[in-house]
Amino acid sequence: MVIKAGGTETQGRFAVIDQRMPPDYATPLHVHRTDDEAFYVLEGQLRVHYGQRQLTAGPGTWVFAPKGLPHALQTGPEGARVLTFSSPAGFADFVRSVGEAAREHRLPPPAPVDPQRLTAIAQQHGIDILGPPPRP
Repeated sequence: MVIKAGGTETQGRFAVIDQRMPPDYATPLHVHRTDDEAFYVLEGQLRVHYGQRQLTAGPGTWVFAPKGLPHALQTGPEGARVLTFSSPAGFADFVRSVGEAAREHRLPPPAPVDPQRLTAIAQQHGIDILGPPPRP
């Protein structure tokens, strides 16, 4: 993830993140208590589960997930590139807290995720992890 604009640049009002997702990537089902979130797909396919709905989004698709709406993201075999917007800018702080700075501008190899660490950091940033991504 490359934070294009975070709280410092927007007086905390919103964040824009250029997110490259590897093939067969999935987020857990989660809900933001404080941030609205939206996604604009630039490349690839993204399956979005939000509320009781599911959408397969290709390039040029805009998806809005308001705070309080459980959602999860999944890519297909090609991965995806997505602009992620959050308002206010808190999601960018979560990204900084849970990740580590890249040494070069490319997707790193897959690494195991510590679910307890992820859940604890998410809660500190107003995000509740609800479980694994829903099955298609």
